[in-house]
Amino acid sequence: MATPETPSRYTVISADTHAGADLLEYKPYLPQALHDDFDAWAKTYASPFDDLIIATAKRNWDHELRISEMDADGVAGELLLPNTVPPFFPTSPNITISLPENRAEFEHRWAGVQAHNRWQVDFCSLAPARRRGLIQVFPNDVDAALDEIRWGNEQGCFGGVLLPPVSPGDPNVAPLFHTRYEPIWRLCSELDLTIVQHGGPGSPAMPMDQPASNAVLITEMALWAQRTLGHLILAGVFERHPALRFAPTEQGTLWVQQQLMMLDAMVPTMKSEAGNRTYGMFGGSSVDGLTLTPSQYAQRNCYLASELAPFESVMIDFMGADHILWGSDYPHEEGFAPQSRLAIRWALHNRSESECRKILADNAARLYRFDLDALAPIAAELGPTVAEVHTPLDDTGYRAPAAFGYRPFEGGLALKRLAPQRQ
Repeated sequence: MATPETPSRYTVISADTHAGADLLEYKPYLPQALHDDFDAWAKTYASPFDDLIIATAKRNWDHELRISEMDADGVAGELLLPNTVPPFFPTSPNITISLPENRAEFEHRWAGVQAHNRWQVDFCSLAPARRRGLIQVFPNDVDAALDEIRWGNEQGCFGGVLLPPVSPGDPNVAPLFHTRYEPIWRLCSELDLTIVQHGGPGSPAMPMDQPASNAVLITEMALWAQRTLGHLILAGVFERHPALRFAPTEQGTLWVQQQLMMLDAMVPTMKSEAGNRTYGMFGGSSVDGLTLTPSQYAQRNCYLASELAPFESVMIDFMGADHILWGSDYPHEEGFAPQSRLAIRWALHNRSESECRKILADNAARLYRFDLDALAPIAAELGPTVAEVHTPLDDTGYRAPAAFGYRPFEGGLALKRLAPQRQ
């Protein structure tokens, strides 16, 4: 029999959803001095993404629609990552994932990111128990990022910091293993704010005039973000800040173990004490200062948020259920909504109830400042039941393409829509 300590339903918090304002709705959140510039930019701006210009785009900002679809999907809470286009961003496939290339571009785009952050405050206020935002910053200006993080921490609606990855060879932004970012790591650790990273920028050295340029850009996005884990380990960031939390999001999970296998093998041979004539030259003071193995740092400091599939169960065992978070990726076409209940059953039916509670809600609450007590009555009404989650899926007769993990259900709101007719 269920007790208050072991309710019959699961609380579900999606640690990966996307939201943003409609284009013109950002204007009130910009400084008055930039309103004319915004009007000129918005007049000529054309989004390259279908899902931001058709009827389904309102899922990003329509509070009532979003809540109704969350309810139907069994999701009680959501962490917001950006999705729409902040002011002054370029029109290109590289759009919101590219970093500013000069100071003038930074000033305008930074104002756009700040506008998005301030819009999040109002959007979260419409469902304060159910939403948490992320303080989006750029690595270009560390002092500006620190001020924004301090501001965001005081708002009460933000659960962490969204820091973009830096692609190799970027002439304008130092890689994230650089010591210039130490104040960011220190402040996030002091404020108990989780650092989130999602996707990656394209290489600034990529020739964009080639037939394969855009295809390479999109297929490599996750690669540049995945580099950050090794950079933070090798730079000693987790050694100096043992309580710092880093959460790679929507990048899958299996790559982590593969990267750590390489680091675990190489790091010991790079230390001065190893006396290795081949790899010793590649070490240095940062590597010598590491007191744990790379895997141990990851298992202590890192948390993986993913649309989980059954084959990722090995990562639950490797990282521990305390370090895995579930996400629906709402409203993206590769996401689970409106079939999140089936997705959870598919991935977690054979895990213990204790593990499921951690993966579905407890970890997200701890990392992103959700109040589980406040979510409990919501989950009691709409959350998937324990019995439901632990019932394996029957053969549905449906298999999604390999890119969607051969999921046995359609899922993905936009997978069902047709592209607009081209004239």
